[in-house]
Parts: sequence; C-alpha cells; structure tokens
Amino acid sequence: MADLLFGPAGVPLSAKERSTESGIQRVAELGLGCMELEFVRGVKMSERSALAIGQLAREKGVALSAHAPYFINFNARELEKIRASQERLLHTARIASLCGARSVVFHAAYYLTDPPNKVYDMVKKQLQEVISRLRIEGNRIWIRPETAGKVSQFGTLDEVIKLSKEIEGVIPCVDFAHWHARTGKFNSYPEFTATLEQIENKLGRASLDNMHIHASGIAYGEKGEIKHLNMKESDFNYVDLVKALKDYKVKGLVISESPNLEEDALLLQETYNSCM
Repeated sequence: MADLLFGPAGVPLSAKERSTESGIQRVAELGLGCMELEFVRGVKMSERSALAIGQLAREKGVALSAHAPYFINFNARELEKIRASQERLLHTARIASLCGARSVVFHAAYYLTDPPNKVYDMVKKQLQEVISRLRIEGNRIWIRPETAGKVSQFGTLDEVIKLSKEIEGVIPCVDFAHWHARTGKFNSYPEFTATLEQIENKLGRASLDNMHIHASGIAYGEKGEIKHLNMKESDFNYVDLVKALKDYKVKGLVISESPNLEEDALLLQETYNSCM
C-alpha cells in the first residue's frame, strides 16, 4: 500500500450506481486508494451492510474513512442537542469501525456568541466523553475534528491540534482549502510546510505518518468559506500542497471534496506522482 492515498469524498460520480459498494468498485477501477463514507445527512447504514462494505473494501484494497453528520454542535445551548451530537458521533464511529474505516471526521461546534476558550472547554468535555464510551466498547477508531472554513465555526488549526494533544485517540483532519478560505492565507509552499511543521512540533512525527487531509477548490469571502469549487476553477494552490506533502513524507489519506470528486482526486494523485 502506498504511503499517501488519494480518493473522493463519497461515491465517485462515474460509479455505475449511487451505492457505497459501487463507489468502492469504481475507486479501485480508477486506481485510487481510498474513499470517505459521507454520513453527513445521517448514518443510514446497518451493521450487516457495514461489515459487507468492510469486506469489499479490503478485497479491493481501498482504505475507508467516514465523515460524521453535519448536525453536530458541542456548544449548543440545549443539553439535549449536545447529547444528540454525541450520539451522532458515536453512531458514526460504531458503523465506520465495522466498515474498517481508519477515522471519523467531524465539525465540532459553532462559537455562537461565546469566547473561543469557553467553546474549546465545552468541545473538549463532550469529546472526552465520546472517546471514553468508544474505548469502553473496544472501539479504537481515530476521531478527527476538522479545520473549519467559516470564522463562525470552531476549528482553527490551533484548536484541533490542542484537542489532539490533550485527548488520546483524537488527531486532526486538516482541510487545507478550509484553512485557506478562513484565513485568506496558507496557500503557498512555505505556508503549507509551516503547517506541517506545526503539527509535527506539537504532536510528533507520528502525526505526519497518520494524516487525514481534505482538499478542494474553494470560493471564500471575508467570513470564510462560501462553497467548494473544482481545483482548476479556484485559486487553491494544490501543486504546492502536494509538493509539501511529498517533501515531508506525509502518510495517510487525501480526500478530494471538489464537486468533481474523483477527477480532482486523480489530479492530486497524478500531481503527487509527477512532482520531484
């Protein structure tokens, strides 16, 4: 298996059917190495189906990850919404683990009107409870808070790194397009390498050997992310990103979230393989 695998966020557009099984088959046919299961509208997969999907992915040599539902906010005002958020993440982790997925990615919270340090403490508390319950169940899947694209969302690079340092079993999902959209910067080779160095310095070399990366073209404004675009229709500097990943010998999964899904996954893979 290659050190760095590329694949789409969800079933490739060119798959014969809109099913996870057909998606895995198509990823393998395309010569890509991974696929993210998109549970963003809810987890609608049975345990039996999850086990079958895991078997198929192993047979095809396709590494899986999963994205938890969008309806998670560990800083919600109502306790029942926080509890429901925990249950959504737990349900995703349980099904994803049966699929053989390496990681579950999620958006942790919104700041609402609260100071970031207060929101951090809330997110940390809820996440610790989730991890504790998973470990009691014997579930060792990685839980990955994602760098968020909007300034209203919890999920700066510092925040996700700090959570990863303070909670065992938590490690970042770095969405480089989101971070670029949020900051208006972080779109050059020196900035990409600085990000990788920050992760290594805070979390150790093992973190670069186990990365989960999202990349896409992106449209953004003063409040951050507006929408995802195809790479070549955006200012996102994917060429320098893959060069930085190669130079730093990063290992793990790179997921294309561009609207064209597998096309940009192939573009990233081809660019990575051709850069010196």
